[in-house]
Amino acid sequence: MRKKIIVIFLLNIFVLTSGFGCKLQSKEVKEAMKPITLSYWRVWDDEDAFTEMIANYQKIHPNINIEYRKFRYDEYEQELINALSEDRGPDIFSIPNTWMKNYENKIAPMPDSITMAYPVIKGTIKKETIIEMRTNKSLSLKELKNNFVDVVTSDVVIKVNDEKTGTSKDRVFGLPLFVDTLAMFYNKDLFNNGGIAEPPAYWNRIFQQYVKKLTKQNTKGEIIQSGVALGGSTNVERANDILSVLMMQNGAVMMNENEQVMFNTIPPGHSDQYNPGLEALRFYTDFANPAKEVYSWNKELDNSLKMFTQNNLAIMFGYAYHLPIIRADAPKLNFAVAKLPQIENSGKTMNFANYWVESVSKKSKYIDESWDFIQFITKAEQVKSYLDKTKKPTALRALVDKQIEDQDIGVFAEQVLTAKSWYHGKGASAEEKIIHEMVDSVNAGASIEESINLAARRVQQTVK
Repeated sequence: MRKKIIVIFLLNIFVLTSGFGCKLQSKEVKEAMKPITLSYWRVWDDEDAFTEMIANYQKIHPNINIEYRKFRYDEYEQELINALSEDRGPDIFSIPNTWMKNYENKIAPMPDSITMAYPVIKGTIKKETIIEMRTNKSLSLKELKNNFVDVVTSDVVIKVNDEKTGTSKDRVFGLPLFVDTLAMFYNKDLFNNGGIAEPPAYWNRIFQQYVKKLTKQNTKGEIIQSGVALGGSTNVERANDILSVLMMQNGAVMMNENEQVMFNTIPPGHSDQYNPGLEALRFYTDFANPAKEVYSWNKELDNSLKMFTQNNLAIMFGYAYHLPIIRADAPKLNFAVAKLPQIENSGKTMNFANYWVESVSKKSKYIDESWDFIQFITKAEQVKSYLDKTKKPTALRALVDKQIEDQDIGVFAEQVLTAKSWYHGKGASAEEKIIHEMVDSVNAGASIEESINLAARRVQQTVK
């Protein structure tokens, strides 16, 4: 496929440049039409997910070739950091939304406008292709807010200080192709056998009763069927995200505008007797406490995703990207996806976002061209092909209604409008380890208050 794209690219260049003669006299035009290659690094998606978008882009800019490279997740960040530091990095790269501020000094923010060369066919009897130089305004902050779901603006817009004027300005540091959301996967056979007709909508007494009914132990007290994967750390898929959204739904502020970690404190306006972050942690870890009625999880169990595919777990929390994994590992599993439970009578709906952002390297020789390509592929008319092939929820408001009708990703798409996230500090992996250790310490019998305060202090150290 890559060879085919390159051949088309070279043919287009030949057609455009052979026969222009005097048409390419302008130095600016000659420079703009030079063949260039943009290196694009990502994780997860194969190159064929981008084939149509790249082909469409090269119809407009035939002198620009896109060299796509896919990495394994476990090797990606180190390779990216090394490449950028050694000036051999990509022009365009993709990073998780929680890494944005950490990579701020490595990213070139989106320029206010971009000047590019456009081949245009003119003439009536004798048609000929000429090159026009056009300067187009980039996506404005207003358009960003209007076109993309709310979580995108909060993640990709960073305030930058202008040394010349001494003022600060909001700049866009990336744009996403999709936004995934945390949802509830449930085993329909286990629900049917337990006499449960519908999945729970709230984190309430009914939810707890369902978990109790769906959890089974053998004569030795060992869990052989779990009602829900909650309460653990490393063996619970996306444990950090689950605990984060529980805290946020309950009213906790994960981090304030000054980048101070706050999930262990009582936010302004709350009762002095109720700490929402601490109570969410208590609710979460109760499912791993043998002394509680909802006891359904422990560190001896397999990973929640494996438990789910082996028909031993009734409820698992995950993302749209888990769908193909489950279907590949357990093609006969009778399961469905429901919305993430909410806090009953809270008067608000809050979900959790997990997605990647396409950004441009500050060291790229082709910053304008790279940003032009990103803006092109994230438009509704182009990104549709990517979303259809990858089965991922949209980041664009205009595509939400259509995706809600999709049998596979409708639930995830419906949640994107109320999805939130939070900055995890300069070391996202370090933050994850800290939260895991906090959960483990509570499960081992440590003071829940001391555990959450220690975790907050440790996460704060990773922020700047």
